[in-house]
Amino acid sequence: MRVFVTGASGHIGSAVVPELLEAGHRVVGLARSDSSASALTAAGVDVYRGDLDDLDGLAAAAAAADGVIHLAFKHDAMFAGDFEGAVAADLRTVEALGDALAGSGKPLVTTSGTMLLAGLDHTATEADVLDAGPRIDAENEVVALAARGIRSSVVRLAPTVHSAQDRNGFVPTLISIARSTGVAAYIGDGANRWPAVHTLDAAHLFRLALESAPAGSRLHGVDDQGVPFRQIAETIGGRLNLPVVSIPPAQAEAHFGFLSGHVTVDNPSSNTLTKTLLGWKPVRPGLIDDLVRGHYFGAPATTSS
Repeated sequence: MRVFVTGASGHIGSAVVPELLEAGHRVVGLARSDSSASALTAAGVDVYRGDLDDLDGLAAAAAAADGVIHLAFKHDAMFAGDFEGAVAADLRTVEALGDALAGSGKPLVTTSGTMLLAGLDHTATEADVLDAGPRIDAENEVVALAARGIRSSVVRLAPTVHSAQDRNGFVPTLISIARSTGVAAYIGDGANRWPAVHTLDAAHLFRLALESAPAGSRLHGVDDQGVPFRQIAETIGGRLNLPVVSIPPAQAEAHFGFLSGHVTVDNPSSNTLTKTLLGWKPVRPGLIDDLVRGHYFGAPATTSS
């Protein structure tokens, strides 16, 4: 299968691409910079130069492919404070890809997050659906594309997608904050839970979704269904030899910065339906085991990940 992948040189994409190649697929990767194009070429990937603002180009690349995996997101805009703009660009991209693939029966796999379901009074499942909201609109659009003759699916990733390939996610950010402040902190009793998944397990799920997810599927890229935030802080503190402290909610923004809205989120999430539907079986280390291995802290892992 010829697969067009956006975000092919990013954290998740850098694991999805070899997963696809090893399965015998041909990959065309979107690259917006010379460095990304060079990295993709070195990995054996055909390069399509463009970005998420090039809707006509994205549509053409999708139409020429046998399937599409959409991983890219304007993280630079989000971190610069334009989250609404990044969300709007993602929705436009999904709509353009949908128009290009309509009636083809081809697979389209996109990305969302379990944290969108935070606040439920139960463990989030793949069957939970929200009516509208940032990124939720794009997720719902993808699912609706099933009615337009597209084998569409969306992977809701855990907020912590961890591995030695993770350079800019929540875990490295928490470690950087601990180093700069001299403490590994949590809010209140730290009992709120974050789900997690290893990068390579997530990559395998994206391939399975591409190959066999039924049209209109919502999938959960989750292994650890809910790691208490205090345990994450304790593990980081132990590795850095720093005190582990509780701080009050009023000090969350001052301590955690842009992460302050996430560090108190309770987001236990199930993967049962995904495992049943696709036969997906996460086999890589869980979050705490991966932290203990040391690669996040500049020490080489003691075993293969």
